[in-house]
Amino acid sequence: MKVLLVEDDHTLAKALTSSLESAGVLVEAVGEGQAADLLLSTERYDAVVLDLGLPDGSGTHWLSGWRERGLDVPVLILTARERWSDKAAGFTAGADDYVTKPFHTAEILFRLRALVRRSHGHAHPVIAVGDISLDTHSGQVTLAGMPVSLTAQELRLLSHLVQSAPRVVSRTELSEYVYDRDQEPDSNVIDVQISRLRRKLGSDSIETVRGQGYRMWEVTGK
Repeated sequence: MKVLLVEDDHTLAKALTSSLESAGVLVEAVGEGQAADLLLSTERYDAVVLDLGLPDGSGTHWLSGWRERGLDVPVLILTARERWSDKAAGFTAGADDYVTKPFHTAEILFRLRALVRRSHGHAHPVIAVGDISLDTHSGQVTLAGMPVSLTAQELRLLSHLVQSAPRVVSRTELSEYVYDRDQEPDSNVIDVQISRLRRKLGSDSIETVRGQGYRMWEVTGK
C-alpha cells in the first residue's frame, strides 16, 4: 500500500510515517496542500491521509478540488476538529473516512487497509486468488492454507496484483506502487520480484501478458 500523508505537524507526520512504514506501508509525507496537489497530479497512491488545518488552505478546499477534477483516490481525514459541522464539511468535500486526534496508529492502519480494499471492490478482508489468500488486515499470505513469508516489497506487489485482479497491471503501475518516487529501481526489478513470487507461490500464480504486464485470476472473498 502506498499512502500520501498531508500533515503540517512535522513531529506527528514523522511518528505516523515511521509507524505505518514498520507495518509495510510506503508513505510519502508533505506539509502543504499545494505539494500534495502536485504529487496527486503526477503520482499514484492507494490512499491519502489529509489534515484539515494546512498552512496554505483548508484540507476540505484541496479535497474538493481533487474530487472536481475526477480524482477518486480514497481519502481519510485526520484532524483535531471534532465538531459535527467539520465532519459534515469533510464528507461533503469528498472524504471517505474521518478520524480525530489523538488516535491509535493501529486504527489508522486498519481504516486505510479497509479503504483500499473497498476501492478495489472487495468487501471481505481476506481475498483469495485460487489457492493463494491475502489477509488485508494482517498482511498474512497463505498458499493452500500454509503461511508464506514475503519481503515488504513482495507483499506490496502481490497485494496490488491480488486487489486489482483480474485486471492486467503494467510494470510501470507496479513500480509506482511498490517503490518510493525518489528511488530509481532497475528496469527489470519488477520482473525479478515477480520471479521470486512465482517461486514462493507457484509458477502459474501470476500470468505474464506480453507487452502489457501481469495479472492474477479466480478472485473470491472468503
